[in-house]
This record gives sequence, C-alpha cells and structure tokens, in this order.
Amino acid sequence: MSEQAILSKKFLEVNGLHIHFPTDMGMLKAVNGIDFIVERGKTLGIVGESGCGKSVTSKALIGLNPKEFQTTGEIFLYDEEENKTNLLDYHPTSKQMRMIRGKKISMIFQEPMTAFSPLYTIGNQIMEVILLHQTKNKKEAKQLAINMLEKVGISNAEGRFHQYPHEFSGGMRQRAMIAMALSCNPELLIADEPTTALDVTIQAQVLELMKKLQADFKMSILFITHDLGIVAEMCDDVAVMYLGQIVEKAPVRDIFKNPKHPYTKGLLHSIPTLGQKNERLASIEGTVPLAINMPEMCGFYDRCSERIEGVCNQAYPAPISMTENHSVRCFLYDGKTEGRDGNG
Repeated sequence: MSEQAILSKKFLEVNGLHIHFPTDMGMLKAVNGIDFIVERGKTLGIVGESGCGKSVTSKALIGLNPKEFQTTGEIFLYDEEENKTNLLDYHPTSKQMRMIRGKKISMIFQEPMTAFSPLYTIGNQIMEVILLHQTKNKKEAKQLAINMLEKVGISNAEGRFHQYPHEFSGGMRQRAMIAMALSCNPELLIADEPTTALDVTIQAQVLELMKKLQADFKMSILFITHDLGIVAEMCDDVAVMYLGQIVEKAPVRDIFKNPKHPYTKGLLHSIPTLGQKNERLASIEGTVPLAINMPEMCGFYDRCSERIEGVCNQAYPAPISMTENHSVRCFLYDGKTEGRDGNG
C-alpha cells in the first residue's frame, strides 16, 4: 500500500458526540451532537470562543473527562486496513484505553506547568510513558527520553533530563510536553491551545517544531485553538465550534476566502489587519449563552446580525452541504424562505 493511499484515509471519526454534565442550575450541554473526521497525516483545527466545548471534546477522545460527564455518540479509531473501534465502548481506566492513550493518541495540554507533576523530574515523567508503551529497560527508556528532548530543541538534554518542571521556562516546559507526547510515536497528536501561555516568538518556534515533527512522524494533529492566525498556519481543515455545536466545516482556504456562517464571518472580521488606522476592531455583540435549558433554536440567534425572525428561533438548523467538503449549520442556506441566499 502506498504512503499516499494511507495518508488519504480516516484515522479518527466522531459521530453525534454529546457531552453533558450536571450543575446546580441543571444539565449543561457542553457538546451537543458534533461530527468530524481526522485524516491520516492531516491537521484538523477546531476553533471557537472559550467555553464552546473544544477542550471537553478533545479530552473525551482519550477518556480524560470527569466521571460525572455523560458522553454518548461514537468515536471511531481506524487502523490501516480501515477496521474501526468505538473508543466509547472502553471504560476510561480499562487496559484497552490505557494502551491507546499515549501510544495511538497523545495530547499536549494547555498549561504544561499543571500537566507536569512538580514532584518528579522532567526526564522521569517522560520515561514513565516510554516504559509503559515501548520498553521495560530503564537504561533504554532514559536514552529514548534524552533523544526526544534533543529532537524538540532542548539544549543539554542530558542535564535537563534531571531537572524539575520549575527549573524550565514556559517555552521549555511546552517543548518538554511535546517531547513527552511524542515519545511513543503516536498516530494522532491532540494539541489543546498549546501556545496560549507563550510569547509570540516562542509560539512561532513551537508551531514550527510541531510542523517539523508532524512531517517526521507522519502523524495527524487535532489542533484546538481560538486563534485564527494559528489555524491559517497549521491546519488543512477547520471546524468552527459555537455553543457545543460545529456550525461550519471546510478546508482552511475555504473558511478564510468564502466563510458562510455569520459566526465564522464575525470571527474573521474581528482579526486586526496591517495598515488599519483609527478604526475600531469589529466585534461580535453579546455573549455566549449558558448551555443549560436552551430552547430548540439556533444557539447564535441572539448575537446574529443576519437572523430571520420566526425561523432561526424555532428549530436547530441542520447541516447543509455547500460543496463536497464545505458544510454549514445555518437557515440562510436552506433555500426554503424568500429573501434568503440559497446560492451560498
């Protein structure tokens, strides 16, 4: 089988994923029926405001959400022969899930200072992953950990191996987190806001490192972010998420050149541009509503400048295919109501 054929296949497929959890005010629908596919060797970006459900989605893929979170739907993991396994069939602490977590799918967390234990050295924590998934030989595991630290650009890796997380700068901790995530050659790397706490120079270095390592390891990446600049640089495809739903999915070029959903348009209009003088930045009015006891209606209705009274506030919009690879959840494109843009 050719490398190109393998890279064109699915690696992960999410169908009808719901994640709800109880609060004092009622059941919060953090994720409300989303679908997406991550292809082998490609990068899918999930973009949206804080609180839209991005992080709980990423953690659900490897069973890291708290036990009170009620997760339903399908999360299919494919092998190279296209046989699939539903990860939700496994208990989060089962042996099957532990073998997938770290080996098949690995994750870079948003804040590396809290992801690393302060009680153990960086090298010890990377070794722990290697000893679980690759080798039981401690000497070999140590050398593999040092090699990985070198690969992510940490100088004096052998000396750094024995240091604790507080002895690393923010950028160095993020590199160490990437080293730990990639120490077992995962097929999918989930990156949850991996550059949020970094300054722009270190951020650029980390993104460049991730692209290089993706090429070296031929892995897929699921990139969780709210930064459309990073999406443009890193991603092949984009899923725009709002209030627990994916409102638009398309190749990255289509999202930037031909956005369809009013929320996507609002996000793009709010990006500052070079040469922009004495102009207020565009913004999306209002705030994201709390996903508790929401009525059956478009979640963006109250903030949308293109809403249609009596339509958008009466039902959830279904996904509409604009092209083969571009879909949107918006009544503007269903062609059923006079005055709406049925041509997209």
